[in-house]
Amino acid sequence: MLLPNQRVEIVQYCRQMQADGLTVGTSGNLSVRYGDHIAITPSGVPYENLTAASICVVDLDGRPVEEGLAPSSELPMHTRVYAETDAVAVVHTHPLYATALSTLVDELPAIHYMVALLGGPVRVAPYATYGSPELAEGSVRALAGRYGVILQNHGATTYGDTLEKAYTRSIYLEWLCRLYHQAQLLGQPRLLPPEEIERVARMLGSYGQNPLGHGTNPDPVFPLPRSEPAGHH
Repeated sequence: MLLPNQRVEIVQYCRQMQADGLTVGTSGNLSVRYGDHIAITPSGVPYENLTAASICVVDLDGRPVEEGLAPSSELPMHTRVYAETDAVAVVHTHPLYATALSTLVDELPAIHYMVALLGGPVRVAPYATYGSPELAEGSVRALAGRYGVILQNHGATTYGDTLEKAYTRSIYLEWLCRLYHQAQLLGQPRLLPPEEIERVARMLGSYGQNPLGHGTNPDPVFPLPRSEPAGHH
């Protein structure tokens, strides 16, 4: 069985994703890249029924490399994120607050300094049908210089150089969306300026135990992601 450790990790985080309320039913999907292969959740399988053997393995173009279940319908988005960023793991969710905001705003603004964990204010990608090349294209464009994107009338996607980081960014993104929602109920929130977000990004990058659960070395959270998708330089 290819990528056994990655498969087990994906199953664990799928269960956590459901417990954390980041998804409903069989919606949402996770993947991890290892070399020239990608392990990704299958399509339409309840998370409680997932096993390591259920996880699909495809090549970087999305072609299956062994027999098994059909991969997630969002495979095109995952493969495109890997092609255009330095991602090692991708997490796609359907969280309530991020999805609600996606129907109302074009960007999650700097409501809190922890938006620095996502590279800055998070853009909302234009709506496109799930699983489509248009959704994949819109996602990576909105991800330029960011670790997360909100998908209009759909959900959210984050990435990282480990599945833990990608997943934790999804948690923070949903918290930030909920915070913005709550603040808007009371009035017009005060926002932080770009220079403060940049300052916090530098501080978090050198913090002894950074908010994504790792020490300063190796593998710091920062510097920020690519400012433009690969292939668009």
